[in-house]
Amino acid sequence: MDPQQELFTWLLTEIRNRGYDVYDGELPSENESYPFVYLDVSQQTDRANKSAVFGTVYQTIHVWGNTPRKRGTVSAILLEIKGICRRLEHTPDFSWMVLNTNQRILADKTTKRPLIHGILEVEFRFS
Repeated sequence: MDPQQELFTWLLTEIRNRGYDVYDGELPSENESYPFVYLDVSQQTDRANKSAVFGTVYQTIHVWGNTPRKRGTVSAILLEIKGICRRLEHTPDFSWMVLNTNQRILADKTTKRPLIHGILEVEFRFS
């Protein structure tokens, strides 16, 4: 399996196993329950030698909450997702290590009611 797809599938399963609603492909309607997680862009850079493929996958993960006064809820979910990412050592075909994480929390006014929007960008190395 392609490294970024193997990572994406693993993350989707692990985050859902923690009880979160996880979406990919398109965002849910405004009427869905909050908080929820959205697995967004994956980018892979790889190299091959005679016997293996190794490289980096960058994964963007969003968390939305509908109570801006409870920013801590989104922050706690982001922390839990970072923990999930850092615990990853192996998938069926690859070894993994987190190199960097970048986290932002923003006010989101794209819907009728104000939201809180967390963005997590994770850089994984695979071999």
